[in-house]
Amino acid sequence: MNNKSSLQSLPRNIWAVTLTSFFTDVSSEMIFNLVPLFLANVLGVGTAIIGLIDGIAETTASLMKVYAGSLSDKLGGRKWLAVAGYALSTISKPFLFVAASWEWVLGVRFSDRLGKGIRTAPRDALVADSIDDKQRGLAFGVHRAGDTAGAFLGLGLAALVVWLTEANGLDLTRHTFQIAVLISFIPAVLGVLVLIAGASDVPMKTKRTSALPSFEGLDIRFKLFLSVVVLFTLGNSSDSFIILLGQNRGLDVVQIMLMLMTFNFVYAALAGPLGSWSDKIGRRRLIIGGWIAYGLVYLGLALSHAGWHVWVLYGLYGIYYAATEGAARALVADFVPVERRGTAYGLYNAAIGLAALPASVIAGVLWQGVGTWTGFGASAPFYFGAALALLAGFLFWKLVPAK
Repeated sequence: MNNKSSLQSLPRNIWAVTLTSFFTDVSSEMIFNLVPLFLANVLGVGTAIIGLIDGIAETTASLMKVYAGSLSDKLGGRKWLAVAGYALSTISKPFLFVAASWEWVLGVRFSDRLGKGIRTAPRDALVADSIDDKQRGLAFGVHRAGDTAGAFLGLGLAALVVWLTEANGLDLTRHTFQIAVLISFIPAVLGVLVLIAGASDVPMKTKRTSALPSFEGLDIRFKLFLSVVVLFTLGNSSDSFIILLGQNRGLDVVQIMLMLMTFNFVYAALAGPLGSWSDKIGRRRLIIGGWIAYGLVYLGLALSHAGWHVWVLYGLYGIYYAATEGAARALVADFVPVERRGTAYGLYNAAIGLAALPASVIAGVLWQGVGTWTGFGASAPFYFGAALALLAGFLFWKLVPAK
């Protein structure tokens, strides 16, 4: 079966979820990649606080992902939990228009990530339920490609807003940020409507009797995989730090938006093909290769001296995302039975998000320190991330069996 016919054979649910993610990422990427610049340039917030905000937001999402995934197993349905999560994120975003302090930004990020926590595990389980294992990598790859294509368009719109309002300004202004927030609300609403109209639940033969998450009955390979993912994530700080590094190395706001577009173009172009490739060569090999690529990119970021260095490396960073994001989600489905998929996706996403809090705080402290200590400088978080990524890749290879 050729690639075109493979895509045509994907069921409606895959395309509905993909289109929803596309619209949602148009909205989210318009504003949330500007948030670290808004915090630093407009509100005068340091990297330790920026890392704390990102960490708390991701941890909030993670705690909710565990329960939402298990609840979807108990209910025997994924769609309406996903709809509720997307709707909560949509409602929260306009409040950034009036944000006047970092605490206010934290509140919005908290609400948005709470919505993400509600929707992510049921959505991933809905994708896995809708496709057989021979095309699972392709389905998740297509979903990631649609998600990332939305991010590419959202960043393009953000870059256009910045260019029209402040040309080549080195710092972001409040006025520019507020315009981006208002425009971002439209695609967010469209995403919710598409999921309501286009997706349907896949009947489950069995349901869980409890909505409480647990590891009971889950494959040892899944547990080992989760352990190395946590180690990897401790060095995978928020991408906000790459944005700030680009500004630190001399990129202006428009150039940063274009840098992010380069990353998302690479990611979107490769996510589908690499997801399909994981169906052929094995997801384990592809993920390990992606983690090695990540480690090398982070090492390059640590050694960078100019804005264009960061730009090129962030483009290559898209290869890591394309190789691992879809493949890792497909691997989770490979490891667990259908009636436990919601729980497994909840635990997987929770592990990543819970590790994201210390990861981002560590990165912020390594960069600018805390209190009277001024830290090790902009390169430190990236040396740290590179070391943990290479260690995690080695442990994945040694500890997690292919069969």
